Amino acid sequence: MIEITKNEKEKAILVSLNKDHLSNEIITEHLTELEELALTAGAEVLHKIIQNNRPADKATYIGKGKVEEIRLLVENNEKITLLIFDDDLTPIQVRNLEEIIKRKIVDRSGLILDIFATRAKTKEAKTQVELAQLQYMLPRLTRAWTHLSKQYGGIGTKGPGETQIETDRRIIRTRISLLKEKLIKIEKQRSTQSQGRNNFLRIALVGYTNAGKSTLFNLLTDSNVFAENKLFATLDSTTRHLTIKNEKILLSDTVGFIRKLPTNLIASFKSTLSEVKDADIIFHVIDFSHPYYEDHIKVVENTLKNLGCEKTIQYKIFNKIDAVTDHNKIDYVRNTYNNCFIIS
Repeated sequence: MIEITKNEKEKAILVSLNKDHLSNEIITEHLTELEELALTAGAEVLHKIIQNNRPADKATYIGKGKVEEIRLLVENNEKITLLIFDDDLTPIQVRNLEEIIKRKIVDRSGLILDIFATRAKTKEAKTQVELAQLQYMLPRLTRAWTHLSKQYGGIGTKGPGETQIETDRRIIRTRISLLKEKLIKIEKQRSTQSQGRNNFLRIALVGYTNAGKSTLFNLLTDSNVFAENKLFATLDSTTRHLTIKNEKILLSDTVGFIRKLPTNLIASFKSTLSEVKDADIIFHVIDFSHPYYEDHIKVVENTLKNLGCEKTIQYKIFNKIDAVTDHNKIDYVRNTYNNCFIIS
């Protein structure tokens, strides 16, 4: 896995493009979530910038006018070293933005991958994160080497630069192949292990990140799985055995989902998410206190559909009711959702 070294907090600007004509409330909520991701990654957010109601610009994503506005802002504040975008950018867009603004540019996938790299603890999680990182990095190598050439001058960096890029690409492709082979072996091991679990009822806890899955898991299984009020506190699946009314149950806690979760990351975590795919029942844990909990439900349901789990028996568990003051919300949930429980 590519290790991430954390020193002093980087000062950041968050940037969002409202290309789908969303309301100000929703865009603000999206930026709030992006800020939580940035804080989890170790950044300090100084400004939030929204470009409203325009299509994505192929060259700079947000358009020349907004880029110039940001350039002037950072020019007067040397503390700002980082711009974080709430969408994925193309390598060309990142290159153009960095050349104009003279600051590091990170898109949403790059930010989430950074967090996963920091959070990964087991060999399996580290392997999965490294695979996703390398797949993300591969098309972006040209940008890195172009900047190296411009920063240090032309002699000794022009021709060899391209050769080095090709060398790096071959190294990364070879490493990707090795990591995929590793994960195939892990998946086979999991499949073998699951064959011995046929006599158990298998239940998987899923949900939006920070919905309270691990806390509920610890309560049900009397365990001490790491639970923290931060995004992606859990990366590795944890399974525990319990018996309820003579029914033998295997309960699994899994990685949280989030809006715009990188596709490479979902694919890389295939072996970890097998606990969800193989489950007989899915408990979908929801942070009922969150103002946009219904949007979170849709994100999780879409992710489960992508995993091929839409036909698995599902129960919705509306968590953190103690933080809900509007009793009409409770009546609404009871009347709207089947197979649901409300807990605190």
